Amino acid sequence: MTELLTLPPDARAAHAAAAKTPRRRQALAMVLLAASLLCPPLDALAQSARRSGDYIVAVVNQEVVTNSEVQQRLQRTEQDAASSNTRLPDRDTLMRELLDQLIDERAQLSAARDGGVRVDEAEIDRAVTNVAAQNQITVAQLRERLRSEGLDYARFRNSLRDQILLERIREREVQSRIRITDADIEAWLAQQREKNGAATEYNVAQILLSVPENAAPAVIAQRRQQGVALLQRVRTGEDFAALVREASDGSKERGGEMGLRRADKLPDLFVEAVGPLRVGEVAPQVLRSGAGFHLLKLVDRREAALTVQQQRARHILLRPGPKLTQETIVRRLTSFKRQIEAGTAKFEDLARQHSEDGSAANGGDLGWASPGQFVPEFEQALSALRPGSIADPVVSRFGVHLIQLLERREQRLDAREQREMARAALREQKADDAYTDWAREVRARAYVELRDPPGQ
Repeated sequence: MTELLTLPPDARAAHAAAAKTPRRRQALAMVLLAASLLCPPLDALAQSARRSGDYIVAVVNQEVVTNSEVQQRLQRTEQDAASSNTRLPDRDTLMRELLDQLIDERAQLSAARDGGVRVDEAEIDRAVTNVAAQNQITVAQLRERLRSEGLDYARFRNSLRDQILLERIREREVQSRIRITDADIEAWLAQQREKNGAATEYNVAQILLSVPENAAPAVIAQRRQQGVALLQRVRTGEDFAALVREASDGSKERGGEMGLRRADKLPDLFVEAVGPLRVGEVAPQVLRSGAGFHLLKLVDRREAALTVQQQRARHILLRPGPKLTQETIVRRLTSFKRQIEAGTAKFEDLARQHSEDGSAANGGDLGWASPGQFVPEFEQALSALRPGSIADPVVSRFGVHLIQLLERREQRLDAREQREMARAALREQKADDAYTDWAREVRARAYVELRDPPGQ
């Protein structure tokens, strides 16, 4: 449960810190646009741009961004927006945002190289195989298709290397910035318990020194002094239960224990006093209430167990790539859904054959997941389903999913599971801010020169 169940097992390390903001989701989706992330040396690319009639729009450290790259990304963004009914800003604003994305990526790639991040050839081979699988062709057919469209295979491999470099530097830097303290975990759990109406239970023992209504000040002072003296005797090691029997005006059964009670069934005064205590400790002060003076001992504490609704789902994940657009994937998964619902294909068989996910071998089964363990768009689609039903294709930062809900259940989490769930949720919440801070610092350190089009 410490890993985010949204991530396929073979991609968790690369994506655990990926953000949920539109810009970062888009950057991750676009990063496989073949040569669009390729960053050859400045002189070589400048010469190539002049020969092709293209031109440089930005220099980032020793790398460049060309106008053709911005136009490619613009075309892809508009296609994806049309297929998902997403509203875009006006063309000029969008162009500036896309150029800004490319500059950020170039700066981050420089940081990855300067930071010693490396990708070996075997990893590139696996990435090429995945791209071919996305297009349902062999690697040899992929190479031939690239050649027929004028794309150099070596440049294509370099673009995949850049993709992996970006993912790796983002993961490393973002995760290193996330700090989750015990106080963060306790606060998160307290918030969840409040939402669920759960409350910690306490067993408190007390010595009650009653004070009559309208008692004279001298009587009040005498009872207070008696309480202070009893507290001092406890601190010197005398048995609390023995003192209950000797002095308490309240119940003397079981050493004055009140039995396990929910916090909301105890006086606020008592909860505030024993809340910070460890089991077996006595409150450091004599407390005053309308009934008199109290000495309190925490005999037992039982943290409220959270009960969460867990969902078991399976999915088929396809990732956009250079030759497989998001729109094409949506159509393909929609076809899969029709086949499954018509009974001409089984979900698990299609997942094993097509899903680009570590769960494919298990028919796409993701196991049981608690709230907050899927990315929002995945979880939102899942929550709207009935057991056995299938959602329309869902786009997330990881690709496009065909999701089927298998079962739901109410699950009581023990203390360890609660803390693990809290840590996972907090890590996801803090990833956005950590990424934003890191990306801003990388951009600030980079040399960026914007250039006007030729003739201006």
